[in-house]
This record gives sequence, structure tokens and C-alpha cells, in this order.
Amino acid sequence: MSNGPCLIFDKSTLQGLSLDEAAWLDQFFLCNITPVFFMETLADLEKEVSRGRTPEEVVGALAFKTPDAGSRPNVYHYTLAFSELAGNGPVVMDGRPVVAGGQDVELDGEAGVMFRDAPEEEAFQRWHRHEFLDLERMTAKQWRRGLTPSPWLRWMAGVPKPRTLSDVQALVGVLIGRENEELVLTDGMARLGFPEGVQSQLLQRWFAFGRPKLHTFAPYFTYTFSVALFSDLAMAADLISRDRPSHRIDLAYLYYLPFCNVFSSSDKLHAATVPLFLRANHTFVHGIDLKADLRRLDRHYSALPENVRVRGLFHFASYPPIDGEFLTASLWDRYRPGWRRHDQNMASRLDDRQGKALA
Repeated sequence: MSNGPCLIFDKSTLQGLSLDEAAWLDQFFLCNITPVFFMETLADLEKEVSRGRTPEEVVGALAFKTPDAGSRPNVYHYTLAFSELAGNGPVVMDGRPVVAGGQDVELDGEAGVMFRDAPEEEAFQRWHRHEFLDLERMTAKQWRRGLTPSPWLRWMAGVPKPRTLSDVQALVGVLIGRENEELVLTDGMARLGFPEGVQSQLLQRWFAFGRPKLHTFAPYFTYTFSVALFSDLAMAADLISRDRPSHRIDLAYLYYLPFCNVFSSSDKLHAATVPLFLRANHTFVHGIDLKADLRRLDRHYSALPENVRVRGLFHFASYPPIDGEFLTASLWDRYRPGWRRHDQNMASRLDDRQGKALA
């Protein structure tokens, strides 16, 4: 698995890459494969495909590019938000994927965690084997049916309509920061689609804990509510079209921003909305810029002598190039400081080994 910065991409970014460029993406980034990407692409199984290609061929071509060795499928945001409110502790939002299947184990007196394949991982493995089962087909249909207009897509009486998406984001902050946190909790659970019976149980649990502040009691739930509220208000204010189901898919990527360092997309809506939710330690990279840098990396490494390249990527590309102005290297500088020193040490060891072999 790559020890590079954690990156989330959408379908538009991956579609723009060649197979070689996708391979370098896998080499230098820890890729968080979100359920949104998985379902966005899988939904193509139910679309009409032009030029005589079957849906399986279209999805399979993209699955072939999807990073494998340096990737982890993230747990569904709904599951994480529910888990917090149900008492499993705050979700860690530190720029790393949240993976399922962890089980506490003890061996020879040492405690640890063993990860078994979770449903997300099993589906991801089938994805790479191009096994698009009936279950996935059904899920794709459900996903597309779920992209229906929200019952909240009407503007609030007495509240001036915002003129920009930044205005919407500011209003979201005001509404979530209001003193009536019971209203915040109930509204958030409803917007995220929690069943009514579950809402009642979770609300009672919050009461039992003394009605603590939601931003500390359930920080990820509070974040997901802010995304859902932003989406509804932006559409209700006609700043984002409510008539295009694809916009709801695009906005759903925002739920997973806390689980990456870098987000990449070629989508105009992402370029307008993602920066509003990025924290100070996040970076948005346009898909075109990422592709250009991966192409430069491919040319750089393709120019190495054959006797170097046959030794394998671990020997000549464990880290990005030190020389030259590569976007990938700058992202490593920001999120994996100290890598240049490690790369130089590794290069010295490899040179010593080569010298001894020739002696």
C-alpha cells in the first residue's frame, strides 16, 4: 500500500487517465475509494451505452484503471454517522480512509486489531475481477432511484435567499450553530434518511447523556448534516440545479472529504463547492492538473535506463522524483514531510548494493 498522501477522486478524474497514468496514481497515492465513486460508476450498468459497447465493457474499463494496491474502500457515510450516534465513539477525521472489519484480538499477551474483509472490501474485490453481480445491478438501480428531489427543496419563509454558494455555507453555519440542538439533531437525522423509529431511539440516547454538544458528541454526524443542509439550501435557492440527478451524486462526495488529504475532480460543481468544505490542511487538485503531472511522471520514469526499470518500482520509484517541479512531489512535501531525506538514504543504499555487486 502506498505511503503517499491520501487522495479521493471522482469518476471524471479517473476517466481522464490513461492506464499508465492510473498506475502512477496507484504508486504515489493512498487512494480512498468512496462508495459514491463506486455507485456512480456502477450506475452506468443501467444506462444505455453508445457505440455498441456493453455496460459491462464501460464499467469494466474504468474498474481496470481503479487503483488497487494503494487503495482502501471507505465505509458508507450513513453508517459512520449512525455509528457515532449509536455510541461507537466519534469518527476519526484525520485525512485517512475509514475501513470496516476491524476485530480486537490478542496474541501472546499482545493486543491488536485484525481486519477481515468487510462488505465494501468484498465488493471492491469483485469490482476488480469485473464480477458485476445481480446484487450490484440492483444496488445501481436503487442508487439512481434514490436521487429524487428532497422534500426540503423550498426556500424558508422570512429568510432572504443567498446570492452565492459562500452565502449558503455561512447560513448553514448559523443554522447548525443555533442553541436548539435538539432541532439540529432531529433535522439532521431526517435529512440523512434515518428511519423514524431509529431517530427516536437515538434522540433518547442523546437525552440520557445530558444533551451534550453535538459537535463533540457526534462530530462526523454534525459534518454530514452540514453537507446535506448545504445541498438542500443551495438547490432551494436555485444556485445548484435541482433538475439534474448527477448533481446529488457530485455533492455526496463532500461527505468523505474528512477522510483524505487531497480531492481531485474535473467537475465544475466540485470546483465550486469542494473548496467551501476543505479544511486548512486539505488540497483541491483539478483533474486536468493531476493528469498532466502523472503524464510527466510517466515520461520521467520511462526515460530511465532499462537496467534500472527492470529492478521494479520499489527500487526506482518508492518516492516521487526529487529533481524537477512535480505536483505529486509538492503534495508529498506537504503531507509526508521528510520523504526526500528517506529517498536519498534509499538511493545511497541501492548505489552501495550495486557497487558491491559489480566488485
